[in-house]
Amino acid sequence: MDTRIQFRVDEETKRLAQKMAESQGRTLSDACRELAEQLADQQRKLLCHDTWLTEQINLAFENVDSGKTSFVDHKSAKTRMAEYKTNIRNRHKQ
Repeated sequence: MDTRIQFRVDEETKRLAQKMAESQGRTLSDACRELAEQLADQQRKLLCHDTWLTEQINLAFENVDSGKTSFVDHKSAKTRMAEYKTNIRNRHKQ
């Protein structure tokens, strides 16, 4: 079911927006609809990402609780990361 959105702008804004929309071969209503659809799509992507992130966090806590996780001290983590970066850089040089 479609719904109607109404909002107010001054006459000059409406006139200029209509002129721009017409120059692009569409109506101002079409342009507003496209903007609303783009905003909704962006929100869907955010919600999807938030759901994925929540799942990843919950999985990490489950792994900690079940003992499947091992912790690495700061110095070892820095060493591992340096080695990882070096390997990546070397792959790109080949």
